[in-house]
Amino acid sequence: MYKIDLSPEARDDLKALRKHEEVAVVAATRAQLTHEPTAETRNRKRRRPNPLAEWELRAGDLRVLYNVDEEAGMVHVEAVGRKVGSVLVFPRRRSQQ
Repeated sequence: MYKIDLSPEARDDLKALRKHEEVAVVAATRAQLTHEPTAETRNRKRRRPNPLAEWELRAGDLRVLYNVDEEAGMVHVEAVGRKVGSVLVFPRRRSQQ
């Protein structure tokens, strides 16, 4: 079983969401990432090389970007964003990925 660690930026992203969205993201993260977070599924995929995160979890129009440390058994959630068209927008940040 993997432990989930939220970066300070991911915590800020979650706080910027509406409460029901925050609850949905937390539930999806716990359900999908505590076991086999590197197995590609319909809602989980490896991202193209980028500086932010290697993996993406889809929860409706929201996206959880994360990295996995297999040796430590940790999932590091780096950011939570919203997919708008083909652009990923992060709440409380101007940057887009």
